[in-house]
Amino acid sequence: MSGKKGRVFLRGITSETYGLREFRRSQLDAPRVRDDSVVVDDAKVAHSGDSEKSRTWWRIGPGDDPFLTQSLQVHFVELPPQSSNHGHGHQNEAAFYILEGKGYEIHDDQRYEWEKDDLVIVHTDSVHRHFNPYDETARCLIFKAKSMWMYLGLIQQGRSGPVENEERFGPREDWSQVWTPDVEKRRKVVKSSDTTWETTPLGRVRRLSGPGDDVRTFSVDAFVLDIPAGSRSGKRWHMADEVLYVRSGSGYSLHWEVEAEIAEKYYARIANEPTRHEFKAGDTLYVPHNTVAQHFSADGEPLVMISAQNRLFKQLGYDNVTYLENAPEYDEATGGAHARS
Repeated sequence: MSGKKGRVFLRGITSETYGLREFRRSQLDAPRVRDDSVVVDDAKVAHSGDSEKSRTWWRIGPGDDPFLTQSLQVHFVELPPQSSNHGHGHQNEAAFYILEGKGYEIHDDQRYEWEKDDLVIVHTDSVHRHFNPYDETARCLIFKAKSMWMYLGLIQQGRSGPVENEERFGPREDWSQVWTPDVEKRRKVVKSSDTTWETTPLGRVRRLSGPGDDVRTFSVDAFVLDIPAGSRSGKRWHMADEVLYVRSGSGYSLHWEVEAEIAEKYYARIANEPTRHEFKAGDTLYVPHNTVAQHFSADGEPLVMISAQNRLFKQLGYDNVTYLENAPEYDEATGGAHARS
Protein backbone atom coordinates (compact mmCIF):
# COMPACT_ATOMS: atom_id res chain seq x y z
CA MET A 1 0.00 0.00 0.00
CA SER A 2 1.03 3.62 -0.45
CA GLY A 3 1.84 4.14 3.24
CA LYS A 4 4.62 1.54 3.30
CA LYS A 5 8.30 2.30 2.83
CA GLY A 6 9.76 1.75 -0.64
CA ARG A 7 8.37 1.76 -4.14
CA VAL A 8 4.82 0.46 -4.67
CA PHE A 9 4.77 -1.95 -7.61
CA LEU A 10 1.24 -3.27 -7.04
CA ARG A 11 -1.54 -1.85 -4.88
CA GLY A 12 -3.99 -3.98 -2.94
CA ILE A 13 -7.68 -3.44 -2.25
CA THR A 14 -8.90 -4.09 1.31
CA SER A 15 -12.43 -3.71 2.62
CA GLU A 16 -14.49 -4.99 5.56
CA THR A 17 -17.58 -5.12 3.36
CA TYR A 18 -18.37 -6.87 0.10
CA GLY A 19 -19.29 -3.66 -1.69
CA LEU A 20 -16.42 -1.41 -2.78
CA ARG A 21 -18.41 1.81 -3.14
CA GLU A 22 -16.06 3.77 -0.85
CA PHE A 23 -12.99 2.73 -2.84
CA ARG A 24 -14.56 3.86 -6.11
CA ARG A 25 -15.79 7.08 -4.54
CA SER A 26 -12.28 7.97 -3.37
CA GLN A 27 -10.98 7.45 -6.92
CA LEU A 28 -13.75 9.59 -8.40
CA ASP A 29 -13.12 12.35 -5.87
CA ALA A 30 -9.36 12.58 -6.61
CA PRO A 31 -8.23 15.46 -8.87
CA ARG A 32 -8.05 14.18 -12.45
CA VAL A 33 -5.72 16.77 -13.96
CA ARG A 34 -2.03 16.76 -13.02
CA ASP A 35 0.64 19.19 -14.21
CA ASP A 36 4.42 19.46 -13.97
CA SER A 37 4.19 20.32 -10.27
CA VAL A 38 3.06 16.73 -9.59
CA VAL A 39 5.97 14.31 -9.25
CA VAL A 40 4.66 11.21 -7.52
CA ASP A 41 7.95 9.31 -7.91
CA ASP A 42 11.37 10.83 -8.63
CA ALA A 43 12.99 7.45 -9.45
CA LYS A 44 15.28 7.51 -6.40
CA VAL A 45 13.96 4.30 -4.84
CA ALA A 46 13.93 0.86 -6.52
CA HIS A 47 14.55 2.09 -10.07
CA SER A 48 17.43 1.14 -12.35
CA GLY A 49 17.16 3.23 -15.51
CA ASP A 50 18.68 6.63 -14.72
CA SER A 51 22.30 7.50 -15.39
CA GLU A 52 24.16 10.52 -13.99
CA LYS A 53 22.70 12.65 -16.79
CA SER A 54 19.32 11.13 -17.66
CA ARG A 55 16.23 11.95 -15.62
CA THR A 56 13.02 10.03 -14.94
CA TRP A 57 9.94 11.26 -13.07
CA TRP A 58 6.49 9.78 -12.60
CA ARG A 59 3.08 11.42 -13.00
CA ILE A 60 0.72 8.48 -12.31
CA GLY A 61 1.47 5.19 -10.54
CA PRO A 62 0.08 2.57 -8.13
CA GLY A 63 1.59 4.22 -5.04
CA ASP A 64 -0.07 7.60 -5.59
CA ASP A 65 -1.96 9.43 -2.88
CA PRO A 66 -4.57 10.41 -3.89
CA PHE A 67 -4.82 7.25 -5.93
CA LEU A 68 -6.08 7.30 -9.51
CA THR A 69 -5.21 4.01 -11.21
CA GLN A 70 -2.71 1.23 -11.62
CA SER A 71 -4.09 -0.11 -14.89
CA LEU A 72 -1.81 2.40 -16.64
CA GLN A 73 1.29 4.15 -15.32
CA VAL A 74 2.69 7.38 -16.74
CA HIS A 75 6.19 8.78 -16.48
CA PHE A 76 8.70 10.89 -18.40
CA VAL A 77 12.30 10.31 -19.46
CA GLU A 78 14.62 13.16 -20.38
CA LEU A 79 17.97 12.64 -22.11
CA PRO A 80 20.23 15.72 -22.37
CA PRO A 81 22.42 16.10 -25.47
CA GLN A 82 25.16 13.47 -25.83
CA SER A 83 23.76 11.21 -23.11
CA SER A 84 22.17 7.84 -22.38
CA ASN A 85 20.56 6.05 -19.48
CA HIS A 86 21.54 2.73 -17.90
CA GLY A 87 20.61 -0.48 -19.64
CA HIS A 88 18.17 -2.69 -17.77
CA GLY A 89 15.49 -5.28 -18.39
CA HIS A 90 11.99 -6.06 -17.15
CA GLN A 91 9.23 -8.43 -18.16
CA ASN A 92 6.60 -5.72 -18.68
CA GLU A 93 6.19 -3.75 -21.91
CA ALA A 94 6.43 0.02 -22.21
CA ALA A 95 5.26 2.43 -24.91
CA PHE A 96 7.34 5.61 -25.41
CA TYR A 97 5.88 8.63 -27.23
CA ILE A 98 8.68 10.97 -28.31
CA LEU A 99 7.76 14.52 -27.30
CA GLU A 100 11.01 16.24 -28.27
CA GLY A 101 14.29 15.44 -29.99
CA LYS A 102 15.57 12.24 -31.54
CA GLY A 103 17.81 9.33 -30.65
CA TYR A 104 17.94 5.57 -30.72
CA GLU A 105 17.36 2.45 -28.63
CA ILE A 106 19.39 -0.68 -28.14
CA HIS A 107 16.97 -3.52 -27.46
CA ASP A 108 18.35 -7.04 -27.16
CA ASP A 109 21.50 -5.85 -28.94
CA GLN A 110 19.56 -4.36 -31.90
CA ARG A 111 19.36 -0.64 -32.75
CA TYR A 112 16.10 1.25 -33.36
CA GLU A 113 16.07 4.92 -34.43
CA TRP A 114 13.36 7.33 -33.26
CA GLU A 115 12.38 10.98 -33.55
CA LYS A 116 9.68 13.42 -32.44
CA ASP A 117 6.09 12.09 -32.60
CA ASP A 118 7.15 8.44 -33.03
CA LEU A 119 5.87 5.67 -30.75
CA VAL A 120 8.58 3.28 -29.54
CA ILE A 121 7.79 -0.09 -27.97
CA VAL A 122 9.95 -1.75 -25.34
CA HIS A 123 8.77 -5.30 -25.81
CA THR A 124 8.20 -7.95 -23.14
CA ASP A 125 11.45 -9.31 -21.64
CA SER A 126 13.60 -6.70 -23.39
CA VAL A 127 17.05 -5.58 -22.27
CA HIS A 128 17.01 -1.95 -23.37
CA ARG A 129 18.86 1.35 -23.19
CA HIS A 130 18.03 4.82 -24.54
CA PHE A 131 20.59 7.02 -26.32
CA ASN A 132 20.66 10.67 -27.40
CA PRO A 133 23.86 11.33 -29.41
CA TYR A 134 22.57 14.67 -30.74
CA ASP A 135 22.77 18.32 -29.62
CA GLU A 136 19.09 18.66 -28.67
CA THR A 137 17.43 17.38 -25.50
CA ALA A 138 15.18 14.36 -26.02
CA ARG A 139 12.05 13.97 -23.91
CA CYS A 140 9.70 10.98 -23.91
CA LEU A 141 6.26 10.22 -22.45
CA ILE A 142 5.89 6.62 -21.28
CA PHE A 143 2.71 4.60 -20.82
CA LYS A 144 2.90 1.13 -19.35
CA ALA A 145 0.72 -1.45 -17.63
CA LYS A 146 3.49 -2.67 -15.32
CA SER A 147 1.19 -3.55 -12.41
CA MET A 148 -0.61 -6.05 -14.65
CA TRP A 149 2.60 -8.03 -15.10
CA MET A 150 3.31 -7.78 -11.37
CA TYR A 151 -0.15 -9.12 -10.50
CA LEU A 152 0.48 -12.12 -12.76
CA GLY A 153 3.80 -12.84 -11.07
CA LEU A 154 5.99 -11.68 -13.97
CA ILE A 155 8.42 -9.78 -11.73
CA GLN A 156 11.90 -10.67 -13.05
CA GLN A 157 13.77 -7.42 -13.71
CA GLY A 158 17.07 -5.70 -13.09
CA ARG A 159 20.38 -4.51 -14.54
CA SER A 160 22.51 -6.59 -16.87
CA GLY A 161 24.87 -8.84 -14.93
CA PRO A 162 25.76 -12.44 -14.02
CA VAL A 163 23.20 -14.86 -12.62
CA GLU A 164 23.35 -15.13 -8.85
CA ASN A 165 24.48 -18.60 -7.71
CA GLU A 166 25.28 -19.42 -11.31
CA GLU A 167 26.55 -22.93 -10.42
CA ARG A 168 22.94 -23.91 -9.66
CA PHE A 169 21.86 -23.39 -13.29
CA GLY A 170 22.57 -24.94 -16.65
CA PRO A 171 23.74 -23.24 -19.88
CA ARG A 172 21.91 -20.34 -21.56
CA GLU A 173 18.69 -21.08 -23.44
CA ASP A 174 16.86 -18.83 -25.90
CA TRP A 175 14.25 -16.95 -23.82
CA SER A 176 12.16 -16.16 -26.93
CA GLN A 177 11.04 -19.80 -27.12
CA VAL A 178 8.13 -18.89 -24.82
CA TRP A 179 7.04 -15.83 -26.83
CA THR A 180 4.12 -15.62 -29.25
CA PRO A 181 5.29 -17.07 -32.60
CA ASP A 182 6.66 -14.50 -35.08
CA VAL A 183 6.34 -11.67 -32.58
CA GLU A 184 9.78 -10.42 -33.62
CA LYS A 185 8.32 -9.45 -37.02
CA ARG A 186 6.07 -6.80 -35.47
CA ARG A 187 6.97 -3.10 -35.57
CA LYS A 188 8.95 -1.73 -32.67
CA VAL A 189 8.86 1.89 -33.85
CA VAL A 190 5.67 3.45 -35.21
CA LYS A 191 6.86 6.35 -37.33
CA SER A 192 4.67 9.42 -37.44
CA SER A 193 5.04 9.40 -41.23
CA ASP A 194 3.60 5.86 -41.40
CA THR A 195 0.32 6.79 -39.68
CA THR A 196 -2.70 8.54 -41.16
CA TRP A 197 -5.35 10.88 -39.79
CA GLU A 198 -8.92 9.55 -39.80
CA THR A 199 -12.20 11.32 -39.12
CA THR A 200 -14.00 9.19 -36.51
CA PRO A 201 -17.01 9.67 -34.21
CA LEU A 202 -14.49 10.81 -31.59
CA GLY A 203 -12.94 13.32 -33.98
CA ARG A 204 -9.72 13.55 -35.99
CA VAL A 205 -7.57 10.63 -34.81
CA ARG A 206 -4.11 9.28 -35.66
CA ARG A 207 -3.93 5.70 -34.42
CA LEU A 208 -0.62 4.51 -32.97
CA SER A 209 -1.42 1.06 -31.61
CA GLY A 210 -4.51 -1.10 -31.28
CA PRO A 211 -5.83 -4.66 -31.50
CA GLY A 212 -5.14 -6.43 -34.78
CA ASP A 213 -2.27 -4.24 -35.97
CA ASP A 214 1.38 -5.22 -36.43
CA VAL A 215 2.78 -3.14 -33.56
CA ARG A 216 4.68 -5.09 -30.92
CA THR A 217 2.55 -4.25 -27.91
CA PHE A 218 -0.08 -6.39 -26.23
CA SER A 219 -0.94 -4.00 -23.41
CA VAL A 220 -1.23 -0.37 -24.55
CA ASP A 221 -3.66 1.11 -27.09
CA ALA A 222 -2.71 4.66 -28.08
CA PHE A 223 -3.80 7.38 -30.47
CA VAL A 224 -3.48 11.13 -31.05
CA LEU A 225 -6.66 13.24 -31.00
CA ASP A 226 -6.74 16.63 -32.76
CA ILE A 227 -9.70 18.88 -31.92
CA PRO A 228 -10.05 22.15 -33.89
CA ALA A 229 -10.06 25.41 -31.93
CA GLY A 230 -13.44 25.98 -30.33
CA SER A 231 -14.72 22.50 -31.23
CA ARG A 232 -15.30 19.33 -29.24
CA SER A 233 -14.74 15.59 -29.37
CA GLY A 234 -17.41 12.96 -29.53
CA LYS A 235 -19.13 12.06 -26.27
CA ARG A 236 -18.21 8.46 -25.59
CA TRP A 237 -18.72 5.78 -22.98
CA HIS A 238 -16.35 2.86 -22.44
CA MET A 239 -15.35 0.67 -19.51
CA ALA A 240 -11.57 1.12 -19.61
CA ASP A 241 -10.06 4.05 -17.79
CA GLU A 242 -7.89 6.38 -19.88
CA VAL A 243 -4.99 8.79 -19.55
CA LEU A 244 -4.65 11.69 -21.99
CA TYR A 245 -1.57 13.90 -22.22
CA VAL A 246 -2.20 17.42 -23.50
CA ARG A 247 0.37 17.82 -26.28
CA SER A 248 -0.71 21.36 -27.16
CA GLY A 249 -3.64 23.69 -26.70
CA SER A 250 -5.97 23.95 -23.73
CA GLY A 251 -9.60 23.38 -22.83
CA TYR A 252 -11.74 21.28 -20.53
CA SER A 253 -13.27 17.82 -20.25
CA LEU A 254 -16.78 16.91 -19.08
CA HIS A 255 -17.22 13.59 -17.27
CA TRP A 256 -20.52 11.90 -16.51
CA GLU A 257 -20.33 9.28 -13.75
CA VAL A 258 -21.96 5.93 -14.54
CA GLU A 259 -23.56 4.12 -11.61
CA ALA A 260 -24.38 0.40 -11.68
CA GLU A 261 -27.94 -0.47 -10.75
CA ILE A 262 -27.82 -4.15 -9.83
CA ALA A 263 -31.38 -5.43 -10.24
CA GLU A 264 -32.40 -8.58 -12.17
CA LYS A 265 -29.38 -7.64 -14.31
CA TYR A 266 -26.88 -4.80 -14.55
CA TYR A 267 -28.25 -1.44 -15.64
CA ALA A 268 -26.19 1.68 -16.30
CA ARG A 269 -27.38 4.97 -14.77
CA ILE A 270 -25.57 7.97 -16.28
CA ALA A 271 -25.34 11.11 -14.16
CA ASN A 272 -27.55 14.00 -15.26
CA GLU A 273 -24.80 16.56 -14.64
CA PRO A 274 -21.09 16.17 -15.47
CA THR A 275 -18.00 17.25 -13.60
CA ARG A 276 -15.71 19.72 -15.39
CA HIS A 277 -11.92 19.42 -15.58
CA GLU A 278 -9.79 22.25 -16.97
CA PHE A 279 -6.40 21.50 -18.55
CA LYS A 280 -3.52 23.10 -20.45
CA ALA A 281 -0.51 21.95 -22.47
CA GLY A 282 1.72 19.56 -20.51
CA ASP A 283 -1.07 18.32 -18.23
CA THR A 284 -2.33 14.77 -17.96
CA LEU A 285 -6.08 14.15 -17.78
CA TYR A 286 -7.44 11.01 -16.16
CA VAL A 287 -10.80 9.57 -17.22
CA PRO A 288 -11.96 6.96 -14.65
CA HIS A 289 -13.31 3.51 -15.44
CA ASN A 290 -16.90 3.35 -16.67
CA THR A 291 -17.21 7.06 -17.41
CA VAL A 292 -18.81 9.08 -20.21
CA ALA A 293 -16.36 11.76 -21.36
CA GLN A 294 -16.21 14.61 -23.88
CA HIS A 295 -13.33 17.02 -24.49
CA PHE A 296 -13.57 20.66 -25.53
CA SER A 297 -10.91 22.82 -27.17
CA ALA A 298 -10.51 26.46 -26.18
CA ASP A 299 -10.87 29.16 -28.82
CA GLY A 300 -7.77 30.23 -30.72
CA GLU A 301 -5.70 27.06 -30.88
CA PRO A 302 -6.33 23.39 -31.77
CA LEU A 303 -6.21 20.88 -28.93
CA VAL A 304 -3.91 17.88 -29.42
CA MET A 305 -4.08 15.02 -26.91
CA ILE A 306 -2.24 11.69 -26.72
CA SER A 307 -4.52 8.95 -25.38
CA ALA A 308 -3.57 5.60 -23.85
CA GLN A 309 -5.55 2.71 -22.40
CA ASN A 310 -4.74 -0.74 -21.08
CA ARG A 311 -5.77 -3.24 -23.77
CA LEU A 312 -6.62 -5.91 -21.21
CA PHE A 313 -10.12 -4.47 -20.85
CA LYS A 314 -10.87 -5.49 -24.44
CA GLN A 315 -9.78 -9.05 -23.66
CA LEU A 316 -12.12 -9.08 -20.66
CA GLY A 317 -15.18 -8.42 -22.82
CA TYR A 318 -15.24 -4.61 -22.77
CA ASP A 319 -14.15 -3.96 -26.34
CA ASN A 320 -17.05 -1.73 -27.41
CA VAL A 321 -17.37 2.06 -27.32
CA THR A 322 -20.75 3.82 -27.33
CA TYR A 323 -20.99 7.33 -28.78
CA LEU A 324 -23.78 9.39 -27.25
CA GLU A 325 -22.77 12.29 -29.48
CA ASN A 326 -20.42 12.44 -32.46
CA ALA A 327 -17.72 15.01 -33.05
CA PRO A 328 -19.20 17.76 -35.28
CA GLU A 329 -16.49 17.16 -37.93
CA TYR A 330 -17.60 13.53 -38.20
CA ASP A 331 -21.26 14.48 -38.64
CA GLU A 332 -20.25 16.96 -41.33
CA ALA A 333 -18.24 14.30 -43.18
CA THR A 334 -20.98 11.65 -42.96
CA GLY A 335 -24.01 13.83 -43.53
CA GLY A 336 -25.12 13.93 -39.92
CA ALA A 337 -25.27 10.17 -39.26
CA HIS A 338 -25.55 9.44 -35.52
CA ALA A 339 -23.87 6.30 -34.22
CA ARG A 340 -24.11 4.71 -30.79
CA SER A 341 -21.49 2.01 -31.22
